[in-house]
Amino acid sequence: MKNYLLIFLLLISIFAKAQSEPVKWATQETFFDDLRGKNLSDFEGVNLKGKAFYKDNLKNQIVLINFWFEACPPCVKEIPELNKLVDKYKTSAIRFIAITYDSPKQAAIFKKKAGYKYEIICLKPEEIRKLNINHGYPTNVLIGKNGKIIQAVASLSYSDEIPEIKQRTLAFEEHLKLEISKSAK
Repeated sequence: MKNYLLIFLLLISIFAKAQSEPVKWATQETFFDDLRGKNLSDFEGVNLKGKAFYKDNLKNQIVLINFWFEACPPCVKEIPELNKLVDKYKTSAIRFIAITYDSPKQAAIFKKKAGYKYEIICLKPEEIRKLNINHGYPTNVLIGKNGKIIQAVASLSYSDEIPEIKQRTLAFEEHLKLEISKSAK
C-alpha cells in the first residue's frame, strides 16, 4: 500500500511540475527566424498599371518587401521610415517592393496621397497567404540576390518610442547593409 501511495504522490508531483512549465508558443520572432534561408515562394500579382508581376521579376536582385494594406494603421505609420530607407539606399542595387491586397486603383491613390516611394505590387489575398511570410501586418522581408530570405521583421521604426522596435529596425538595416556590401564585391 505504501508503494502505491508513493507512486501516486510521485505522479502528482510530475504532473504538477509539467503544468508549471511555461508553454513555448511560436512568437513573431521565432516565426521570422524560421524563415531565414528559405526561398521566396512563387507569386503572381500586378503593378499599379495593371501589368503582370511575378517572383521572377526579382531574380538576381536584393529586394526589400513590405507587406501592407491601406486600412492598417501600423502599416501607414511606418511609411515615412520606409521612405527613409529608399532615400538612403536609392543608389544601391536594391529594389523596394510593397505588396498589398488592395486594388491597383486604390493603392495608386494611396501611394500618391501618402508619398509612398516603394514600387507597389497588388496580389490577391490567397497569393499573399501562399507566400506564408507575413505573420501580421506590416511585415518587412529582406531577400538576397540568391532569392533566399535573409531577414524578416514586423514594424520598422527608428523612433525611441518603442526601444525593441528601434533595435529590430537597426539590426534589419545592418543585414541590408551587409547584403549590399556582399553584392558589390
